[in-house]
Amino acid sequence: VAGSRAVVVGAGPIGREITRLLHGLGVQVALVGRSARRTIHGIGDLGPLAARADWVISAVPLTPATYGMFDARFFGLLQPSAHFINVGRGASVVEADLVDALNRRWLAGAALDVFADEPLGAESPLWEVPGLLVSPHLSGDTVGWRERLGEQFVDMYELWVHGEPLPNVVDKERGYVPSEDLATDNSPTEEGSSSD
Repeated sequence: VAGSRAVVVGAGPIGREITRLLHGLGVQVALVGRSARRTIHGIGDLGPLAARADWVISAVPLTPATYGMFDARFFGLLQPSAHFINVGRGASVVEADLVDALNRRWLAGAALDVFADEPLGAESPLWEVPGLLVSPHLSGDTVGWRERLGEQFVDMYELWVHGEPLPNVVDKERGYVPSEDLATDNSPTEEGSSSD
């Protein structure tokens, strides 16, 4: 994958970690968030960036703005050699449009770890689509995750007990952790990225 281009959609903790890991593999990455800021493109840049991407990876939360955002219009922007991956929320993808786009070979392939309805029913057309990898909502199941989760719980408990501010607090109005509340991001981005 070294030298390829990726667009990561969703600038929260998961999107930033995906971006960091892809940079380590030599991938040129553009990170897209709700609004443009220092190292993050705004949502208005998504179309032009996706049109040049080899990989589009969605890690978006489900909000009114992201519901159905990956639709026929979006898939029509992609290069025939591009791949689409969704590890965010299933309802952000119009699944019938993705099925149609893959059948028409508008893109080379896709991988879905989340679906509009879970578990994915046996009658779903997604099981038979050429070029589609289906995983059962397990993309976060990596070696050592239980230990890391336990360590995080203990760390957060210690902060809570001592009245310290907690990291990654969900904004209940938005429905996700606002990325501006995350620690300063020093990861490199694709040349020409949007800034504040």
